[in-house]
Amino acid sequence: MLSTLLAFLGACTLIAASPGPSTVLIIKQSLRSRRDGFLTVLGNETGIFTWGVVAAFGLTGLLAASEVAYDVLRVTGAVVLAGFGIQALRQARRAKGAPGGDAWEGTGKSGWAAYRAGLLMNLANPKAAIFAMSFLPQFVPAGAPHLPAMAGLAALWAVYEVGYYGLYVWFVGRMRTVLSRAGVRRRLEQISGGVLLLLGVRLALES
Repeated sequence: MLSTLLAFLGACTLIAASPGPSTVLIIKQSLRSRRDGFLTVLGNETGIFTWGVVAAFGLTGLLAASEVAYDVLRVTGAVVLAGFGIQALRQARRAKGAPGGDAWEGTGKSGWAAYRAGLLMNLANPKAAIFAMSFLPQFVPAGAPHLPAMAGLAALWAVYEVGYYGLYVWFVGRMRTVLSRAGVRRRLEQISGGVLLLLGVRLALES
């Protein structure tokens, strides 16, 4: 049991360490404030837990088997990614034209907006759904009740990633003196926006 748990946590670490849309969004939101970054993490992990529970009920199998359902979620995810990317690029553009180059002052969002961004990013990703369905069952102990075991693993996965991505939020906060400079922050917004936009385009073009 212990070896299975350690293997599961090791796999969770490798998954979290793999750069993806959620990682980009968390870093982008952390540039605004630690609160926004952490709430984005909580939203993302709520999505992780949701997909884990959905997988436990076997519903993600329907998504994998239905080309239409998968394509609908894929296009939705592409639109969400592109939307976040365009938003970041517009923010960087406004900052460039603002007096002193700092248009971020007074643009803080509500906590709900940051949480919702993380949740939407995850739930609109069809790959997250399919991955949860294939990943979690591998670590269900033999003879264990399938549904509670899968839900428990999904909860552990989400809690573990809260801690992991919390380190990202903490690091960006520690670097705030450097990252808060208008030119640096604008460039980071441009990079994160461009990456999210390209990921959205790639997802839209996937077959």
